[in-house]
Amino acid sequence: MPIIVTGSIATDHLMHFPGKFTDSLLPDQLERVSLSFLVDNLVVHRGGVAGNIAFGMGELGLRPVLVDAVGADFDDYAQWLTDHGVNCDHVLRCDDVQTARFVCTTDDEMNQIGSFYSGAMARSAEIELRPIIESVGGTEMVMIGAGDPQGMIRHSQECRDNGYTFAADPSQQLAFMQGEQVLQLIEGAEYLFTNDYELGLLKSKTSLTDEQILQKVHYRVTTHGAKGVEIVSADEGTVTMTVVPEHGKIDPTGVGDAFRSGFLAGRSRGLPLARAAQVGSLLATLVLETHGTQEHEFVVTEARERLTGAYGAEAAEEIAAALAW
Repeated sequence: MPIIVTGSIATDHLMHFPGKFTDSLLPDQLERVSLSFLVDNLVVHRGGVAGNIAFGMGELGLRPVLVDAVGADFDDYAQWLTDHGVNCDHVLRCDDVQTARFVCTTDDEMNQIGSFYSGAMARSAEIELRPIIESVGGTEMVMIGAGDPQGMIRHSQECRDNGYTFAADPSQQLAFMQGEQVLQLIEGAEYLFTNDYELGLLKSKTSLTDEQILQKVHYRVTTHGAKGVEIVSADEGTVTMTVVPEHGKIDPTGVGDAFRSGFLAGRSRGLPLARAAQVGSLLATLVLETHGTQEHEFVVTEARERLTGAYGAEAAEEIAAALAW
């Protein structure tokens, strides 16, 4: 059965500032910031949380089902995803608006300042999952990625009502969600995905302790950037994993999405937590080394070599066998 992937589907407009944002911030005047950064590069790429995660799963051989709302400009993006193994038959098309858009500037220290236009994404709360899941013959899991908060909460509740296994990834929407909304989203999730900063924000907004989080979700999966990932569950303890060393840092946009793609693909193919995290780390590093979230080239021979270099031959062989490389 396929994995359903929900969340934002967007176009990314990515720019580079040749300097450090912090050099232009005056600590005693942060209450009235007025800044413009002269950038030296602009690229436009396909993106969005759900688009990125579905793309990553597709290139690993899964056929995820993409579910969210898109605008009148989605045709080319849909063809791209379809060509990379993603089922786009069940997106909600809204021809009176544009697909969501992310505009982001990255400085030389990999700090980012971004803005997000929701566009069609604001209508994702209109989507009912059950008819879609029935039409594709069931689902292994629903991945609830960051999108319209009301849509995220509706999807989470529908998963609980219908007994669908689901993962919750509030990500950047934590900044806009109230504590009660976050609780509604994560309750009963198989996986809760955040980075370390987002975990702190989640705990602050919900007043949950680490132990209380594990009473609400089965696995807490927390990425720590270059320090790797920590996976914790109440009954299985803690698993930590280092990253696949990068050949160079180009753009961090979409790195977390790529990790989720690889991790969930590995779990779908029966890999244990540590091995699944290694697959996620591989994809995350490939994205870090590339401009854009879906522009890297996945080559099986290279993937096996890099997994061997990072985790050893046994790990690479187990992963290759599970993913039929």
